[in-house]
Amino acid sequence: MFPLHSYGITGFFLFFILFLATAPFMAPFDPTEVQLGERLQPLSREHLLGTDHLGRDIFSRMLAGAQTTVGTSIFVLAVSITIGLPVGLLSGYIGGRVDRFFMRIVDAFLAFPDYIVAIVLSGLLGPGLFNLVFAIVVVRWVQYARLVRSTVISEKQKDYIAMAKINGLGSFAILRKHLLPHVAGNLLVLASLDLGKIILIIASLSYIGLGAQPPAPEWGAMLNEGKAFFHNAPQLMIIPGLAIMVVVLLFNLLGDFLRDHFDVKNEKGER
Repeated sequence: MFPLHSYGITGFFLFFILFLATAPFMAPFDPTEVQLGERLQPLSREHLLGTDHLGRDIFSRMLAGAQTTVGTSIFVLAVSITIGLPVGLLSGYIGGRVDRFFMRIVDAFLAFPDYIVAIVLSGLLGPGLFNLVFAIVVVRWVQYARLVRSTVISEKQKDYIAMAKINGLGSFAILRKHLLPHVAGNLLVLASLDLGKIILIIASLSYIGLGAQPPAPEWGAMLNEGKAFFHNAPQLMIIPGLAIMVVVLLFNLLGDFLRDHFDVKNEKGER
């Protein structure tokens, strides 16, 4: 494995976020415009990926769907880290009753598979992208809280933390200057690996009707819409399916590179 430097990682994410922000503007057609006279058109110069059962341009819908599927996944990831990071820092550093309180909450969520909890919450709250985001955040933040807590507990026992306390450094300064940098590498690796899983959760729940609602373009919902036309127009399912597979694979590969770069040991080895 070749080393992946910080500048390359930053550049990759900036390029990807820029692409997601501008993708709908690059669409040659309105992704929601219905043209029944153009329905189920094959791949052509005018429609690079053909059209769907309502005559909508698949290429335009794929570009707009990237913002919905992957962009929403990045938002879910950011919110989950925003919640899990401070909880893990405080729980691991303070310990005692605070640690027991937060960890009982974490254990309660981890007692059930996150897919099942997300489906139940989405079903109770009703279909919609906002409700789906809320349901996934509820089940994903605990992973980051547990990871950060374990890292902080391991690091705070070391001599350099004791020296920092002797020198009069406050708890907030110790967390910010010493513990947070040690957490960052592990957190980045987990986030890059977790993003693929979040994309799969969003796509799968949208596939069964609990996520983005028509006519909004979303890769999982596009899979569901195309299944009735698989024999006549297989590209309606193949194209969004391949997009999901490729993006998830890319982020998994990125996670492997980051794990080697930061020399992050697997969880079993650490414990």
